[in-house]
Parts: sequence; structure tokens; C-alpha cells
Amino acid sequence: MAPAAASGGSTLPSGFAVFTTFPDLLFIFEFVFGGLVWILIASSLVPIPLVQGWVMFVSVFCFVATTALLVLYIIGAHGGETSWVTLDAAYHCTAALFYLSASVLEALATIGMQEGYTYKQYHENISAVVFSYVVTLLYVVHAVFSLIRWKSS
Repeated sequence: MAPAAASGGSTLPSGFAVFTTFPDLLFIFEFVFGGLVWILIASSLVPIPLVQGWVMFVSVFCFVATTALLVLYIIGAHGGETSWVTLDAAYHCTAALFYLSASVLEALATIGMQEGYTYKQYHENISAVVFSYVVTLLYVVHAVFSLIRWKSS
């Protein structure tokens, strides 16, 4: 374990070091913006219920999983094992893919509601799309740096 730790950050942080290391610092932003997506989708009117269901599933799943991983990292449950680095990379790649699909579907549904919906409903969905793409970008960046960490471990 000492060579991996000395080679430049190929292990996961534990304790409050999670809040000071990159890409683990992105957990906070994924948590905040993912929560905003969840709130906006839950309060908005989407013309296609299946789309809203998928976007809600993705936002709730990623919110809960990100929260669980953050708590597990803070308490040091990983114990420096390399399998957790693999889990971290796999989760963030999956979350990025899920959020990308949810963002595209939400944008498509929002484009379709330009007419026949109130100004407030339309703008709530636009906000949900914007925040969904922000979260997608956060997960993609986190996935890339997690894959770099995984490769060096």
C-alpha cells in the first residue's frame, strides 16, 4: 500500500480529506446540483410520464448513491482497498451515462412543451434541463479522474 500512496494519489481519501482532494471534492457539487434536479423534476409538469419517471429514478438513485459513497469515504470504510477505487470509477461512469440519458430525454420533453403549458411550468423544466446537464458534466469529470486514479492503482 505504501508504493500506491507514494505514487501520487491512487488511493481514496478518508475522513475530512474527502473535502480537500480532487476529484472527491466534486461529491459536494454532485450532491447539491443532483438534489436541485430531483426537486425541479418532482415539482414540474412533464408531458411524458415515462420521461419524468426515468429522470426521477436517475436523480434519486444518484443522489442516494453519492450520499452513501460520501459517508462511506468519510468514515473510511474502504480501508485503502483497491477494489473501492474500481467501485468509484464504475459508479461515476454509470452515473454519468445515466445522467446524460436523463438530460437528453428531459430536454426533448421540454422542447415539446413550448405550447400549451404555463410560463412557470416551461421555465421549471428549462431549469431542470440546465441543472441536469451541469450534474452530467460533474459526473463525467469525476468519472474521468476516477478512471485515471483506477489506472494508476
